[in-house]
Amino acid sequence: MIFVAVGTQLPFDRLIRAVDEWAAIAPRGEIVAQIAEGSYVPQHLHWKRMMPPAEFRRHLEKCDLVVAHAGIGTILSALEIGKPVFVLPRKASCGEHRNDHQLATANRFGSRRMVQVAQDESELSTLLDQFESTTPANRISSEASPELIGNLRSFIETVCRDRERTRS
Repeated sequence: MIFVAVGTQLPFDRLIRAVDEWAAIAPRGEIVAQIAEGSYVPQHLHWKRMMPPAEFRRHLEKCDLVVAHAGIGTILSALEIGKPVFVLPRKASCGEHRNDHQLATANRFGSRRMVQVAQDESELSTLLDQFESTTPANRISSEASPELIGNLRSFIETVCRDRERTRS
């Protein structure tokens, strides 16, 4: 099963349309999508506009592949379970978001080989054609690493010391 998610804040018709069009010509089993309040209504997917968190999690656990916007919450949730993830980032130039932070998120996770990034609908279709050969993702921890905690602690201590110096 493929699970498609666009998040809860904004619709992402470009992603839903791309997966729906792919499903029409290359059916490969069940595809379930959370589509938000978009205007495009898919014809070849099982879909809901919104899902309660428990239902969303069940679909993540059941699926063989997650296809999503480059939202950090969706990516991290899928990687915690060890699911392969294909992302199509929202683009400000397409009116899908206020800036291009999803491009940066996708590129960062993609450069670490944690997700596969499609820059456009054609690339997404190509990835979907090959999804059966996609290997499961390495699971990530739901807790921060000791290294990250140490780096944050050091940063906060430095900021606090600098503020104390400027007050004295």
